[in-house]
This record gives sequence, structure tokens and C-alpha cells, in this order.
Amino acid sequence: LEALISSASLVTAIEESIQRISGLACSVKAFAHEDRQTPQRMDVHNSLQSTLTLLGHKLREKQLVVDKCFSANPGTVLASGGVLSQIWTNLLDNAIDAAPQEGRLEIATWNEPASEGIPEHVLISIQDNGAGIPAEALPHIFEEFYTTKPQGVGSGLGLPIVRRLVEAEPGGRITVESRPGRTRFIVRLSGI
Repeated sequence: LEALISSASLVTAIEESIQRISGLACSVKAFAHEDRQTPQRMDVHNSLQSTLTLLGHKLREKQLVVDKCFSANPGTVLASGGVLSQIWTNLLDNAIDAAPQEGRLEIATWNEPASEGIPEHVLISIQDNGAGIPAEALPHIFEEFYTTKPQGVGSGLGLPIVRRLVEAEPGGRITVESRPGRTRFIVRLSGI
């Protein structure tokens, strides 16, 4: 009986591992085949989910809870898939690094309606519950080679690259709010 229970437990663990590997393989395939040059209709929710899958090992290592509140409808933008993946990868990787062990990330999307000739926008928020960005560092975080991470850990290029990529997209803008226990990056992209 003990051997049977042990075997059943192993089979369950193997099935879960296969599902994780399958999900990771699909995400890597989607990331590898995204056209980095040609803007196209992209679903930000699918793009975010693929990035979360790729970073799943880091999330599990820190035992982080990820709250997703995807309310943008539709959550589509005209953008290059590779560009979106690079934006989410940098922002989520930073949020994971900043969050405490067993911390929490929140990813939210919502629409900003069109008004007076300004098209609708999709907003994406990535928030962590880490220590926050020091007030004196906040004005510099988008400067190249500026980092608050220990020497040898951060290059100081992630956020400047993110800002450049976001602002290259039609109507793109990125903002940040930070205080102890809450840092939130908001990306604003033109919806379609």
C-alpha cells in the first residue's frame, strides 16, 4: 500500500512537471517567433502571461504570489511582440528582484477611453511590495548605467531600454510611483 501511494505521488509530480515544461516550451516558442520589427495586433494579456511563464522559476524560488487583474477589454495594442516581451521581462524581473521572499506582485490592465481626438489607450501596471526606490534615486532610474543594485548585480540598462521601447510605440509612456512597500510602473500604449 505504501509503495502504491508513493508511486501515485510520483506520477502526480511527473504530470505537473510535464505541464510546466510544456507551458515553458510554448512560451519560449512564442517569444522566439515574435516578429521584432513589424508592428501587429498584440494581446497584452497573452504577452504578459508568456513572460510570467518564462520567469516562473524565479517566482517559485522566491515563493511570490502574483495577483492578476486584467480588466482591459480588449487588451490589444499595435506593437511588435518582441518589444512587448522585452518590456515585460525587464519590468517583471526587476519587480521579482525587489519583492521580499514570499512577497507579492500585482499586474493590472485597464482601458483609458478615447477623448477629443486622442485614441483609446491600454494601461498596464506592474507593482511589487518591496522596499521601494529611494526618493533621491527616483529621478535617475531611467538614466543609462544608473542602478540601485549592488555592484556586479545590475547593469543600469534595463529601465532606460524599457523607456526607449515604450516611448517608441505610438502614444507610449511609462511612469513610476514608489514608496516603502509599494513600487508601481505604469505603461501606457495605444489600444486598437
